[in-house]
Amino acid sequence: MTTVLVAGATGSLGRQVVEKLLDRGADVRALVRPASVDELAAHPNLTPCVGDLADGADALARHLDGVEVVVSAVQGGPEVIIDGQRALLRAAEGAGVHRMVPSDFSINLHGYGYGVNVLSDLRRVFADEFATSSVARTSVAIGAFPEYFLGAVHEVLDPAASTFSLWGEGTRPIDVTTIPDTAAHTAAIALDPKTAGREVHVVGQRLSMLELRDEVEAASGRRWELVRKGTLRDLREEVARRRFTASTMFQCVALQAQVAMFDGTGSLRDVRNADYPDVVPTSVAAYLADRGAAHFTPPDTTWGRDEWPTAL
Repeated sequence: MTTVLVAGATGSLGRQVVEKLLDRGADVRALVRPASVDELAAHPNLTPCVGDLADGADALARHLDGVEVVVSAVQGGPEVIIDGQRALLRAAEGAGVHRMVPSDFSINLHGYGYGVNVLSDLRRVFADEFATSSVARTSVAIGAFPEYFLGAVHEVLDPAASTFSLWGEGTRPIDVTTIPDTAAHTAAIALDPKTAGREVHVVGQRLSMLELRDEVEAASGRRWELVRKGTLRDLREEVARRRFTASTMFQCVALQAQVAMFDGTGSLRDVRNADYPDVVPTSVAAYLADRGAAHFTPPDTTWGRDEWPTAL
């Protein structure tokens, strides 16, 4: 039985990674803050580990004895993605952990350079820590979560106005993978020793923005007016404008991701779905017919542009 420690185990992705690992027979340790312990479901192979990445490597070390793989599903700024994960990596090195899956779970981080997407930059900086580490890095790329991409943060769907907005022509395929499918793939990849030192790309579905609009109209049963916001050059200029005028990075990171999605530099490469045939991805149509139907009505609460967006 493989022992896996999951950081961020009560987040929208982390809790499902825990469930999928348990389904596959792993022994799971869930690293959670004291206030989140009660959010963990009881399971004979699940052990709560109370702690925080901010506690530092020495404090985290006690949770890692006997752990073979670490999966990080945390999110945040540099204090989490770089500093916090670095502390977890140092603790893992001291405990003899074999591999770590960092909290990447995004588009192809290495298809474009620094300065395009601030969150990608943070992940790349942390990736450099593995160059001299005894712990092998296994990075999972999935494209975009539809839970976020069709939410307020990406400014694509406006359910109150029934509009669907895009930049560019909208004909280039983009990669989307639901959070549950990402969790299922992550569990399989974490337990696959062949992924040591590799970038593993998996995807739920590839479709263009225009095809995505068709799926939204079919699932909602109503017309969504297509709003063309401008060219990809216009998108880059809008990102630059927001970087100088926004009070927080949250007001431009989604559009930064769209730049790489829509110009193809963030597209997934060498997709490895066939390596994990027991994970059957959810189509966009199936997602929209189920949980994703919530995108079609205005939310009860407004997303604050100074905070991390919360998935459905």
